[in-house]
Amino acid sequence: MNRIVIVGASAGGLSTAEALRRAGHEGAITLVGDEPHLPYDRPPLSKQLLSGQWEPDRLALRRPADIDALGLDLRLGASATGLDLTEKVVTLADGARLPYDGLVIATGVRPRRLPGRTGVAGLHVLRTLQDAMSLRAGLRPGRRLVIVGAGFVGAEVAATAHGLGAEVTVLEAGPVPLAEAVGEEAGRFVARLHDARGVRIRTATAVAQILAVRDRVSGVLLADGEVVPADDVLVAIGSTPNTEWLSGSGLTVADGLLCDEHCAAAPGVFAAGDVARWHNPLFGAAMRIEHRTHAAEQALAVARNLLDPDRQRPFAPVPYFWSDQYDTKIQAYGQLRDHDEALVLDADAARPRLLVAYRRAGRLTGVLAAGVPPKTLRAWRALIAAGAEWSAAVAEASQEYA
Repeated sequence: MNRIVIVGASAGGLSTAEALRRAGHEGAITLVGDEPHLPYDRPPLSKQLLSGQWEPDRLALRRPADIDALGLDLRLGASATGLDLTEKVVTLADGARLPYDGLVIATGVRPRRLPGRTGVAGLHVLRTLQDAMSLRAGLRPGRRLVIVGAGFVGAEVAATAHGLGAEVTVLEAGPVPLAEAVGEEAGRFVARLHDARGVRIRTATAVAQILAVRDRVSGVLLADGEVVPADDVLVAIGSTPNTEWLSGSGLTVADGLLCDEHCAAAPGVFAAGDVARWHNPLFGAAMRIEHRTHAAEQALAVARNLLDPDRQRPFAPVPYFWSDQYDTKIQAYGQLRDHDEALVLDADAARPRLLVAYRRAGRLTGVLAAGVPPKTLRAWRALIAAGAEWSAAVAEASQEYA
């Protein structure tokens, strides 16, 4: 295998290129990225960069010299527009055709937007460096920020904006923020963190329209006719995988690029990071994970399986994510969505402290915690990785926690 093309130059794509070189691949590697910047880290966009603690140069995933050392054909500011599986060619927006022997798709996701108004000053999403810098410009004491969506991105931005002195209101369509992702008690814990600092999260609230005066955001019109005034509005209602360019390719797309347990979407074609929906045999389920650590971990598996097709190994991780809000770090392992039970073992927003275990059928599938010792989380992670039976796992881990 001589020519490898990687489409997507964020954490997943760059990590794949590095893993290929470490594994001894000496052939050509083309890395395609639709942003003009060298690969950078995204989690700090809602925290350190947005707060002004960091400037953009601190986001770089690697030094330019380290990227140069990889010997890549680097195509930045270039978007993929098509894939021909028969000819093994990726087409770019500028008309360039990139033949490959192996292909890795790491095109990530983009923010969902509200229908209707676009091109209005003060209306934001958050995914790129440019998005974060645009939002940062409006965050200062006395400014009113309205966030539509109380997911992790919305909650992190709310915490950061409050720290900068902005007046923050979060509008959430569901009855409890984050309930679908982490359960109601964990969602209420997050809501209490914000409420204690004067950040209002308004639940069961439907947005009808973004209002503007002279092409500048002025507020948010709710479905009941109320207007929430705003100087800036952040729409944080989830994301959409970047798979449109694969239309007509023959690959299967359904909320991400469908892959098998080896992260393969077709012979010689693999996916890594936010865009990949692969079968995780540890949980017996298809997953698409939008977290920084997962992208790097999956990239290692993809590089290994791409270079050694006769000895491919399933990718069966215990997913991990974290979220920093105010001075609280929330961490989770495993599969939290689609749980049958979320058992609260400890919850105290004043300390703050939280420990929730998640069950699906008769098995422990996840844990979420804040303010607990690292060894406690490691114990739970080990039980999840072992496929532990629910009752025994809860008894064992709870005894150690106590």
